[in-house]
Amino acid sequence: MNRVTDPAAAPPGAEPSAGAPTGGAPPAAATAIDLQQLTVAYRTRTQERFIAVSDVSLQVREGEFCVIVGPSGCGKSTLLKVLAGLVRAEGRASIRGETVGSPRDDIGFVFQSATLLPWLSVLDNVMLPLKVQRRGDRDRWRERAVALLEVVGLRDFATSYPYELSGGMQQRVGMARALIHEPSLLLMDEPFGALDALTREQMNAELQRIWLMRPKTVLFVTHSISEAVFLADRVVVMSARPGRIVADIPVDLARPRDVATIDGARFGEISKQVRGHLYAQEKHA
Repeated sequence: MNRVTDPAAAPPGAEPSAGAPTGGAPPAAATAIDLQQLTVAYRTRTQERFIAVSDVSLQVREGEFCVIVGPSGCGKSTLLKVLAGLVRAEGRASIRGETVGSPRDDIGFVFQSATLLPWLSVLDNVMLPLKVQRRGDRDRWRERAVALLEVVGLRDFATSYPYELSGGMQQRVGMARALIHEPSLLLMDEPFGALDALTREQMNAELQRIWLMRPKTVLFVTHSISEAVFLADRVVVMSARPGRIVADIPVDLARPRDVATIDGARFGEISKQVRGHLYAQEKHA
């Protein structure tokens, strides 16, 4: 799959190898996420039925980086919350064959903002999920937290506090925190949406580097077409509310991807395809 293993196991200075035809999981990989005819509806104060997501079926393979794009309010984040066990839905949502009915401890969630606790140090923020899950052996987990801060380039800031970090640095802490308990599935809800354009590009490259080093199944939500194409093995396009899947587009770009990838003709072709589906939805809205 053209990935470098964890730094603890890889030779010093090892880098991801180039030239693989595509990133992500091979075609025969098992299904990690399975959504079948999923509908999410709410009751308003006047008891009217408000449908956020309608009849969504989606499968994500083990080790795949799948990105969902769509207009605001189409239910992208709602799908992540269903998988996290935070929102109930009609239909079926399962992770590795198990129906999702409540929050799980094998999922990492990266939010739109870093949501760090200001009174905790960077290291303690990273270790917070372990405290919530009451996992023992603090010394072992502390070593893992320090290693993750090394991976995201923040080891020297372990004793710093959130107010001392830039927005991009805070999001790196958020990624480390989401990975601390060794989840096999990572849900990411527009994690770089609040960053400036340059920092966002840097964070996309950083996320790709971490993903190549520490393989995970990822479901990522964004409004950015270029971000989606840069990161994804597949881009799933949703319609305006009620959200439905209108396109599922494979991204056949070699990894690791960089600025040259973004400037390439194939990147432009795939971006145009995604944009065409999004604009077609706007016309029908």
